[in-house]
Amino acid sequence: MKFKRKYLSIPYVLFLICFIVIPICFIVYYAFTNKGGAFTFDNLIKFLSDSTNVNVLLISFVYAILNTILCLIIGYPLAMILANKKYNKSSVLVMLFVTPMWINFIIRTSATRDLLNWIGISTGEFSNITTMIGLVYNYLPFVILPLYTTMLKMDKSQIEASNDLGARPIQTFFKVILPMTMPGIVSAATMVFMPTLSSYVISDILSEYNVVLFGSYIDLYFNQADWNFGSFMALIMLLLIGISVVITRKFSKDDEGGRRSLW
Repeated sequence: MKFKRKYLSIPYVLFLICFIVIPICFIVYYAFTNKGGAFTFDNLIKFLSDSTNVNVLLISFVYAILNTILCLIIGYPLAMILANKKYNKSSVLVMLFVTPMWINFIIRTSATRDLLNWIGISTGEFSNITTMIGLVYNYLPFVILPLYTTMLKMDKSQIEASNDLGARPIQTFFKVILPMTMPGIVSAATMVFMPTLSSYVISDILSEYNVVLFGSYIDLYFNQADWNFGSFMALIMLLLIGISVVITRKFSKDDEGGRRSLW
């Protein structure tokens, strides 16, 4: 039998079915059934009738948005410095930001908690601040790397042309540099926003369980063997992630079309 290139996709398809499609089917099944296996909307009613569930989801949105904004504010100028050969002549500085990602994030988070307590920022007393510090610390590399990669590929001739035409640095940034780096911004925002929305270990450790995110609630119900309601909340999380992916992809496509017509 002649070997075909499409056969190489078989392991990927099997992995996709076993570890993505089947688990999602189980989540959907449990989300709309009760403990007896009968179809029901009780989990939806339970979620909407308890304001605590909605509040936790809204709080998670706030933390995810704040974390994304802070990571972009800190990571964007850092990525510009790292991508500038004038300041970074080797990849050593990049490795300094990537190296922490090689360490288990639970160990990193526990070390962050001990450091914050040591300098006087109590994780129990300042739980909101310490949680944000932990989120930014853990997800900042996911902003720097895509922005750094995008900035390395920027067309420097457009920046030079902007300067030669008399544009001020601020005009060059907003009309040339920012549009060219928008794909990296969208990618970075996606890589930070979605994991933050479902995160729970970081908030549990750095707030001493004072900050409860949506991921913590899902973990709570699964640990209590309430598979049905836990699956319904997980399904909500999957839908939110799917919506965010669609929005960011559309935004990225629109931006690419705008950049093509820039000059």
